[in-house]
Amino acid sequence: MIDTSAPKPVDTLSFEDALAELETIVKKLEAGQGRLDQAVSDYDRGAQLRRRCERLLAEAEQKVQAIVDGAAGPTLRDAG
Repeated sequence: MIDTSAPKPVDTLSFEDALAELETIVKKLEAGQGRLDQAVSDYDRGAQLRRRCERLLAEAEQKVQAIVDGAAGPTLRDAG
């Protein structure tokens, strides 16, 4: 059965869900499937998903850096 429901808002997706949807869109666009208006819409959604993934990765990196800095103090990376 095909899911015909509206896509979930991008800002509610987990990193994994956003990345999976982005990969699907990229494959679809690369294959040249569908109409031009749908391709433009897919491209727009893909751009939103990419920004979501980048934002979530940046947040995760900040959390990891805080853990590293908190556990061991500043690292050599911080000295540069």
